[in-house]
Parts: sequence; C-alpha cells; structure tokens
Amino acid sequence: MEDQKLENILNLALDATEEEREKSINLDVGYDAETRTWQVIVRHSGSLRQLPDVRWQVTELSGGYAIVNLPQKDLDQLARLPQVFYIEKPKQLFFSVEAGRRVSCLSSLQTGEGALLGAGVLVAVIDSGVDYFHPDFRTEDGRTRIVALWDQSACSGRAPDGFLQGCEYTQEQINEALATGSREQGYVLVPEQDQSGHGTAVLGIAAGNGRSSGGRYRGVAPESPLLVVKLGTSQEGGFPRTTELMQAIEYVVQKAEQMEMPVAVNLSFGSVYGSHRGNTLLETYLDQMANRWKSAFVIGTGNEADSDGHAAGRLLEAEQTEVQFTVGETQPALSIQIWKNYADSWQMVLFHPAGSRIALGDERTGAARYRAGDTELLVYYGAPAPYQLQQEIFIELIPNGRNVFVDSGLWSIRFYPVRIVDGMFSMWMSDARTRNTQTRFLRPAPDTTLTIPSAASRTIAVGAYDARTNSYASFSGRGWPDEPYLVRPDLVAPGVDITAPAVRGGYLTVTGTSFATPFVTGAAALLMQWGIVNGNDPYLYGEKLRATLRRGARPLPGFTRYPNEVVGYGALCAAQSIPL
Repeated sequence: MEDQKLENILNLALDATEEEREKSINLDVGYDAETRTWQVIVRHSGSLRQLPDVRWQVTELSGGYAIVNLPQKDLDQLARLPQVFYIEKPKQLFFSVEAGRRVSCLSSLQTGEGALLGAGVLVAVIDSGVDYFHPDFRTEDGRTRIVALWDQSACSGRAPDGFLQGCEYTQEQINEALATGSREQGYVLVPEQDQSGHGTAVLGIAAGNGRSSGGRYRGVAPESPLLVVKLGTSQEGGFPRTTELMQAIEYVVQKAEQMEMPVAVNLSFGSVYGSHRGNTLLETYLDQMANRWKSAFVIGTGNEADSDGHAAGRLLEAEQTEVQFTVGETQPALSIQIWKNYADSWQMVLFHPAGSRIALGDERTGAARYRAGDTELLVYYGAPAPYQLQQEIFIELIPNGRNVFVDSGLWSIRFYPVRIVDGMFSMWMSDARTRNTQTRFLRPAPDTTLTIPSAASRTIAVGAYDARTNSYASFSGRGWPDEPYLVRPDLVAPGVDITAPAVRGGYLTVTGTSFATPFVTGAAALLMQWGIVNGNDPYLYGEKLRATLRRGARPLPGFTRYPNEVVGYGALCAAQSIPL
C-alpha cells in the first residue's frame, strides 16, 4: 500500500517485510511485531473520537493532532477517512554549574533585593525521569519541589486524565514516598527511577537548589516548582519516540494552565530524520503549542556537527557529482536521507565497495529493493506532501539473509543531472548514536546538523560552547548557512564539563547540548518571573521571550557576523536580557 497521506518512510516501512524492519534502525520504530499494530501521528480536522473501529486507541492532542494505535491492516482504512490529512510514523529521540552561571550573567540576578530565583514559574523537564530523592529537588524540610510527575513507562498506577499510558504521581504521593526515609520503601509507593541519569542532570542544571553541595552547584532557577515527565520507551534500554514526546508536551501545557503558572519547558534530545526545515508533524505541533498559554519551549540543537553524518552540495547541468561514504565494520544497519528541490531531476547510481554498481531508479519508482554484495537496499522515492515542500529519497542499508552487518568499506552515490533548476541537495545519515566511528561521509558538511525538533520555528534553539575557553563547542548542531530568516540556534550556553546532580546523590560532570539547554530553560524561568510574576511585563513569554534572550546574548571571540548558523546571536547573558 502506497498512499500520499502517509509519509515516505511509513510507506517504505509498510512495503518492507517484518524481517527487514527488524534489521532496520528506523523502519520498525512505531511497530509492535507481537500484536502487529502501529502507533502513528495523525493530523486531522474535527474529532477522531467517533472512529469506525473501536479497537483503535486514540489520544487526542490539541489543534487537530492525535496519536493512534491500530492494527497494521487498518492503516489504509484510517488514511481513507476524509477528516485525516496526513499520517507519520514515530521517530526515535536520542538524548543529546557554578562557572556556567557566572558566564551566563546569572549571578547578578540572584543576589540582593528582588533576586530572581524562578519563584512562581514552572520548570518542566521532559526527559529520562528524575532521582526525586536527590536533595537538590527537595526543600529544607525534606519535602519535594516536584508538583507532578508522569512516568510514561509501564506501571500499575493511573495514567493522567486524557492519556492512555503510564502513571501520574502527585506531590503528596512523592512526599509520602520521601517520608519513608528509604529509597527501597519509597520506590514501592512511587517506583519511578531515572535509569540513565540524563533527566536528573538536566533538571539539576535548570532548577536544582544545590542543597547537596551547600548551594555551590545550584541550578539556574532554584526556587521554581518542578514538573517532570519520564518519556516512555517501547523496549527495555531503548530510546523514546516522538509520539511519547507529543503527549508529554500536551500534558505539561495542560498542567501549567490548570495551575495558572507560566512554564519553561526543557527538551534536551532530538532526531536527525526530516528535511531540517521545521515541517514535521512534531515540529508544527510544537509551534502550535508555543502559541498556547504562557510558555517557552527550549530545545537543544544536538551533538551532530562533528559526527560527519551530513553532506551537501549543488548539482550543475551536464556535470556528475559523487558523494563518498565509508561503512565501518560491525555496522548493523544504516539509513541515508537525501532531500532535494522537487523541480530538479536526476538519476543515481550506487557503487559498492567491491566495485559493483546499481542504478537506483527515479521519481516514478516509489518503493524498490536492490542487492549490493551481502547488503540489501530499501529505497523510496517520495514526493512533496501537504506539509513538505522538498522531495525525499530514503535509502536503508540492511544485511542480507543471515548476515549480521552491512558490507564495510568505501561506498559512493553518483548523481547524473537530467534537469537542474536549483541543484541544492542535503544528505543525512542516521543518528551518530547508531553508527560506529568509521561510518561517515568523507567530505562532511558541519552546517545544517541541528537535530529535530530544534528546527521548529517558535521554539528557542540552544547550541553549546565551552565556557572555559569562551569558544564554540565543535559538536554543537548548526543551523542553515544560507537562510538568514531561519536563524538556528537562537543562542548558545555552556555545554562542556558541566557539574550536575547525579542519580543517588552527589554530582558528576557532563558535556553536550543536552546540558547547555537547561541553562536557557532556567534563564527563561527567571525572565518570566521578572515579567509575569513580578508584574514588570505580563507578556514576557513565547516569541517575546525568545527575542529578549536573543537581544541580551553576548558575542564570542572568532565571530564577526551575527546572527550566524554556529552560535546564533551569541552566548546566553540573562542579566543583559532583562528589558530596560
């Protein structure tokens, strides 16, 4: 079944066999082989509550978005519904203090009369959970600062109203668990635990109060009430998906509205799948939610800039162009997305390390399979969609038959122009977390390496720099070099060797845009306290807050043009962001 209401990668996944999907990094995300069901994201009009099949599970989100779980055989029936506009499959998301506060111009805001500490502004962290026993998330009397915690993982409690998965724990329930004085006993009452420690570190940077260090490693907004969502995963040790994230965003905004408190939302993870222009359903949904309530969504740009996973170029009439890439040994699977202007036409030939060549079809091909050595190629030629201007060509490399790994060595794709109007193209490999270090483009392009959803246009995108050397962090995802009206990142914050709370107490040192992002989330909470809570500017949220942070950013050495695709408007400086 190929349907224009379904995104390209979902069409390819449906064309693939279950064995092929299991070998793939991307194609099986959203599919449950045991029940033969899919979880999909749906853009629709009206309501989906009165659907023709009662076996379908529907979670309605705001503004015409929904998450639907249904049997694979029913996908064509869902697509035929006139109120359904477009359907996407989930994508995996990968998790990408003392000195940091000083260089971010935060210390001067947090002393003396009128100190800004985040009081009255919710800090929401959607991540891997939290060690709620850690002293940095408790008050002086030992009670929790967390106002609500939704663990999307399987559990025996009650899901939040309007949602179908996980357990919601109230502040009273968490306090009851803390009152036992024992983690073992407490986890019986509130069993949520942060297995990776990522969420604990992120929350501590954004809003920890530093009680475990006598205040030395205090976070940015130490008096903010905390809202935590632990993203669910489809399997043990796996990564969360975009469908869990969309539900978490809905939950957080609903809670903030109910509590009548402004909210700064931290998202320290992302995916490489998409055109990187902010038009996936996740990103358009985020833009819509950014217009709802008094909120700020702060998103890291990821750690892909120096991973050699992006290549780009420009095709010229009558001139062949070749892109080479290596596949390292023990690479189980690999995907490559190619995005181009639909007005351009070309032919592609793939060259295997052993020297064989395969013509990969053209726009009329749709889904196709090819064999190259001991590697199978699943290729899909897409077309523009209602929410996507560009054309995608998706290539999945998986081991053939009983083989375990893709053929290693030097591969290449050669482009033969047919009709060139624009000629620009970009190629992205699957996330660096899924590739070994030898799997890379030979001539990579570090620009346009921001991860999704940081391309969403109404969010605050955050990159990283090294506060010790006052220099850009080479791993930090970059924006578009030739798009002056699509500035990403908005700014950068400290993201190298940051001290943050550790699971089961104490602190650890962390690096990445994951940990630069909460500096800006906490700063957003301080600005909203100054503006909304303290009455200086009741409209200091959303785009106005983003503009304020941009204006206050300070320059970094080595950059003469601002904004730019590397550091945006510069480094976070909260004190200079307070409107005069």
